[in-house]
Amino acid sequence: MANAPASDSAAAFSNRSQPASLGQDNLLSVFELTVGPSALVFSLWGLAYYFEGQVHASYIILGALMFALTFPGQVRLQSSILSVCISIAVTWAWVAGLLLFIGIASGYIHEFSKKILYAWLWVAPLSKLGACLALRAAAPMLLRLQGPKQRAIIVGMNEQGLALASKMSQSRYTRTELVGFVDDRQATRLNSSSAYRLLGTQAQLLALVQSERIQIIYLSLPMASQPRILHILDELKDSTTSIYFVPDMFVTDLIQAHPDSVCGMPVISVCDTPFNGSDGAIKRLSDLVLATLILILITPLLIVIAAAIKFDSPGPVIFRQRRCGLDGNEIVVYKFRSMTVTEDGSDITQATQNDARVTPLGALLRRTSCDELPQFINVLQGRMSIVGPRPHALAHNELYRKLIKGYMVRHKVKPGITGWAQVNGFRGETKTLDKMQRRIDFDLDYLRNWSVRLDLYIIFKTISLVIKDQKAY
Repeated sequence: MANAPASDSAAAFSNRSQPASLGQDNLLSVFELTVGPSALVFSLWGLAYYFEGQVHASYIILGALMFALTFPGQVRLQSSILSVCISIAVTWAWVAGLLLFIGIASGYIHEFSKKILYAWLWVAPLSKLGACLALRAAAPMLLRLQGPKQRAIIVGMNEQGLALASKMSQSRYTRTELVGFVDDRQATRLNSSSAYRLLGTQAQLLALVQSERIQIIYLSLPMASQPRILHILDELKDSTTSIYFVPDMFVTDLIQAHPDSVCGMPVISVCDTPFNGSDGAIKRLSDLVLATLILILITPLLIVIAAAIKFDSPGPVIFRQRRCGLDGNEIVVYKFRSMTVTEDGSDITQATQNDARVTPLGALLRRTSCDELPQFINVLQGRMSIVGPRPHALAHNELYRKLIKGYMVRHKVKPGITGWAQVNGFRGETKTLDKMQRRIDFDLDYLRNWSVRLDLYIIFKTISLVIKDQKAY
C-alpha cells in the first residue's frame, strides 16, 4: 500500500515516540497507574490539613515530587496480598529514604513539620495498601462499566498459543473472551487434551471473524511462516479487528505497532487503535469540551441556516444519512440538507461540480462546510470525533473495501468532522480510484501518527482552508 508522502506525513506534526503499553486495555490499567502514587500524595496533604488547617505550598511541592517519583504505580491485581505488602514496603522505604536524604542535604527538611513527616512515614504505605485493596474490590464493577468482553481468536494451536489461552482463562481481570483457535493442521496432530474449540482453518479466518463477531486476533505462528502471516494480514485488511503477534517478529506497514502484554504474556500489536487507555480518555475529553464550546458559539448561526433551508426549498432541514463508524458499525450522521434529494440507499452518486441536485443555498453551505455543523451533535453523542477519517456512505464503503487494500482499517477510530486527508487536498469528490486511494493513505497515516498536537494542527488548518476551498460540491 502506498504511504502518504514524507513531506505531508503526520509524523512530522506528532513529534512523539510510541510508548510501550503497560498492559490491560481497560479502565483498570489507568487506575493501576495512578491509585498508588495518588494515595501517597493525598495522605500527605490530608495530614497537613489535619494538623495545620491548610496545605502550604511546601507540601504541594513535596506531593508533586512524590507523584513524579512513584508514577506509574503497580497495584499487582493478580499477586497475593503478602507480595503486595512486601512490594509497598520496599518501594516506600526506597522513596522515603531518598526524599529524607535530599531534604537533609539541602536543608529543606526544616520547611516541614516533624509531626506531619513522622505520621506520614506510616500513614503513606497504609493508605497505598488500602487504595490497592479498594481497587481490587472495585475491579469487577470497572470491567462491567466497559460493556461486554471483546471476542478473540488465536491463530495457531501450538505451545505458545495454548499458553496464552491458559493465561487468559486464569485471569480474573481480562476484558477478552477467547472464542477458540484457528489452525490448518488435522485434529490428530493437535493437542488432543485441549479444552478449547477448533473453529476452522486459516482459509476460513476472515469468514470466522465476521460470523463470530471477532474483535481481536492473536497470531501464534512460527517465524518460518512469514509468507503465510503476510497473507493473513493482507486478508484481514478487509476487517476492523485488532491484530497481535505472540511470536517476536517484524513485519512492515504496521498501524499503531507497540509491545504489549495479555494476562502477563508478551505480544506485539500489529494493527490497533491509537485511542487506548489514557489516549482514548484525552481524545474523548477534548471532543466533548470543544464540541460543547463550538455548539454554544454557533447556535445563532445554526438557527439562521435552518430557517434559510426551510424557506429555500421543500424538504427536511436536517439530512440524516447512514454512514460507517467505529469498527465498521452503522451510525446516523447529521448534516444540513444541501440538495433537492436525500439519498441513503444502495446506490449513491457523489456530488460533482455544477451538480443539478445542489440547491443555491446548498452550494454556499457546502463550499463553506456549514452543512457539516450539525455533526458536532454527533460528536457529543459519541458517534464521531472532531478529527478523524471522514465517514463515507454505506454504499461507497462496500464498493471501496473491495477495491482498496486496508480500506476498512480506517474504521479503527471514530469518523471525524474533518481529517488529515481533507486538509491535504482530498476533500469532496473523488473522481478516480487513485484519488480515493490517496485519501485512504492519509487516513492510515493519521492512525499511525496520532497526537493531540496533530489534531490541533488539523483543526486550525481546516479553519484556514474553509473560506478558500472550492473542492466540495
